[in-house]
Amino acid sequence: MADLAPRAITVFASADAIACEDTRTTRRLLSLAGVSAPPLIAVHEHNEASMAAPVLARLARGETVALATDAGMPGISDPGARLVRAVADAGFDVSVVPGPSAVVAALAVSGMPADRFVFEGFLPRKGSARSRRLADISTEPRTVVLYEAPHRLEATLADLVATAGPERRVVLVRELTKLHEEVWRGTLAGAAGRADAPRGEYVIVLEGAPPAEPVGDDVIESALRGMLAAGADRRDAVASVATELAVPKRRVYDAALRLRP
Repeated sequence: MADLAPRAITVFASADAIACEDTRTTRRLLSLAGVSAPPLIAVHEHNEASMAAPVLARLARGETVALATDAGMPGISDPGARLVRAVADAGFDVSVVPGPSAVVAALAVSGMPADRFVFEGFLPRKGSARSRRLADISTEPRTVVLYEAPHRLEATLADLVATAGPERRVVLVRELTKLHEEVWRGTLAGAAGRADAPRGEYVIVLEGAPPAEPVGDDVIESALRGMLAAGADRRDAVASVATELAVPKRRVYDAALRLRP
């Protein structure tokens, strides 16, 4: 409760209605804050698109509508972005009351570089979409922030070990700003070995990938020899090697010239 901004309480108290993810949760929050609840409108991930119309109707009548989600900032891995876009597109003013946000809080407490970072939210649960996202994360040089539910934490850490390597540094932050807040620091291997990890909502702050080792001329020339020996013409060999090794085509072309008898 101490994280609730005084201005948020003022906004709730003066709003004509509050759009909220769960009316029960918001009603309890308002009660603890000593606010008499105005009409509450349930706006969650399953009905957010359809609930824009009644919210816009209230705004058209000159009313003020506040937006709240169960935890953290609306729109940040929470419902709200579509409603905000609809309101803004209709020409109404939208303002924000800064409040708790797990991604920012976890970055601040992690000690990881935060001048540039990537927020990935929740990973896809399975399939090629998950594999592609994990592959991108494994080579991402910036600090990566992920959200994960407690019952999927073990599987996600195992996948990160497999793709990013066991020695990558990681910070696990559990139950941010709540009674049982916990910060664990170590490597992915150590994190994955925590079979008795406590329950709670987790934020994973992952160290960025180290800079790639520069590709030496000998590696380029060896790859070219292999392509040429397999029957590729010089032009195709240069293009293929440049793509495979992620080096400038001009550099590969110069190597090809050195290989000419």
